[in-house]
Amino acid sequence: MKHLSMIAALCLLLAFFVTASCSTPSQKPPRQSQSNSSQGSWSHKAPMPIGISQVAVAAVAGKIHVMTGSTPDRVDQTINLEYDIAADRWRQRAPLPRGLTHSAATVLNGRIYIVGGFTTGGHGGAVDSVYEYNPSTDAWRARASLKSPRGSVGVAALDGRLHAVGGRGLDKVTVTTHEVYDPVSNRWTDRAPLSTARDHLAVVAANGRIHAIGGRTNSPTQNVDVHEIYNPATNSWTAGAPLPTARSGVAYAVYRNSIIVAGGECRDKRTFAENEAYDLKTGRWLTLAPLPASRHAFRGVAVGQNLYFAGGAPNCGGGPRLSEMLVFSLP
Repeated sequence: MKHLSMIAALCLLLAFFVTASCSTPSQKPPRQSQSNSSQGSWSHKAPMPIGISQVAVAAVAGKIHVMTGSTPDRVDQTINLEYDIAADRWRQRAPLPRGLTHSAATVLNGRIYIVGGFTTGGHGGAVDSVYEYNPSTDAWRARASLKSPRGSVGVAALDGRLHAVGGRGLDKVTVTTHEVYDPVSNRWTDRAPLSTARDHLAVVAANGRIHAIGGRTNSPTQNVDVHEIYNPATNSWTAGAPLPTARSGVAYAVYRNSIIVAGGECRDKRTFAENEAYDLKTGRWLTLAPLPASRHAFRGVAVGQNLYFAGGAPNCGGGPRLSEMLVFSLP
């Protein structure tokens, strides 16, 4: 009986330590992902007249513009391709004032803004340029420059202003920089920086907040799952539920009250086909139907009931460029 009592005591002690270790608080919100890989469907629309990667994409008045990027014959393109959704047709529009790649695009007050970018391969020649495009007049004009040159920067419009977050500078080092542009005063001002320096990240505005998701700290294999949420009222960032699949060079957009993050690079020398959605109501991630084929260096935009994804590259670090226009939709 004495031996049995000792065994029982040891079991109780072991159970205590196991329970204690399992209840240790996490330093960031836990991964919360539900799998529903069959949800959603993919289709193709008319392809672009040229294959291109590292593009900037924006939509205005039923038209989607695919701008800047890299092609086999030129690393910094001036391309401005307009896609008419109703007609399923492409046409050339006024080219950018200068060639760029790895730029960011967003829409504010009916105008498309192209922010930052690189001018040479290997993430070189970062620029501070900002251009505004008026689709109704098919004309460009330069606006106030960023306070520091950056490519692979994330940009989103919120409350009448542009937020330029993260990126990589002239020294090719990733930054935590966060600048805000006021189109009325035509000035950039500094705001609270990111906690984690990164570029090739997803930056979107939703429900009065800015979300900075994923990206990389240096090479395409140094991806992060970091998700930070910015509150302009307090000028501060807080941690959100981490991206289930750490990756960079993704396409992203707000769609059906979720933030969609698709594709990216690089895992085991391959690009990603993952398609994951952050539910803005529940704060949880959902796994959706993957891309028809993996890719990175493409961009997405939501118009009506669909998500449109243009361009990209199937291989890590370059290779062939894609001319596809993919469409994703949920029932």
